[in-house]
Amino acid sequence: MTELLYDGPEHAERTLVLAHGAGAAMDSPFMNRIAAGVGASGIRVVRFEFPYMSARRRTGKRSAPDREPVLRAAWMEVIEQLGGGAQLVIGGKSMGGRIASLIADEAGVMGLVCLGYPFHPPGRPQNLRVDHLRDLRTPTLIVQGTRDSLGSRTDVAGYDLSRHIRIAWIEDGDHSLKATKRSGRTLEQNLTEAVGLVSRFISKLTNFRQ
Repeated sequence: MTELLYDGPEHAERTLVLAHGAGAAMDSPFMNRIAAGVGASGIRVVRFEFPYMSARRRTGKRSAPDREPVLRAAWMEVIEQLGGGAQLVIGGKSMGGRIASLIADEAGVMGLVCLGYPFHPPGRPQNLRVDHLRDLRTPTLIVQGTRDSLGSRTDVAGYDLSRHIRIAWIEDGDHSLKATKRSGRTLEQNLTEAVGLVSRFISKLTNFRQ
């Protein structure tokens, strides 16, 4: 059984399952803030770690992320552990959200939330990770900073994405939604905005999947 971390009311009508990004664990400041904020809105939030991150927590040794098949399998195991996808919204930070997007249709989840989707690897905008996003059927919210180096507003405007995907832009946010001082915005403002977007998206979902 995968170890899970919970926020929000135990018997909430909606549950959001979140996976971490490539470099930080499920209890990073970013993940803590998002989980606590969404949980406070009345949505149950569940977090888990991929095998390589769980091993890092046990041993203290850093290693590269698991290969994609292992990451996908970890997602499917957690969904099964929570009773199946029909009553779940899944997603996560960067890599965690990307892997969730790869299995969302297969798992039959209610919805998908990606916090900083890595549309391409750092410094390699030609290596796009969007092929599966063209035909995605799961209702999806991508919360993206306008300055995200892995997919800025200018970059994403040229991508062919499914009509089931909505992108909500956080002004001046980078890949972790941090803003520059000159923008007059703070990280806390951007994270609060992201929490509101996610909570409203989930609250409006129904069990009907087109």
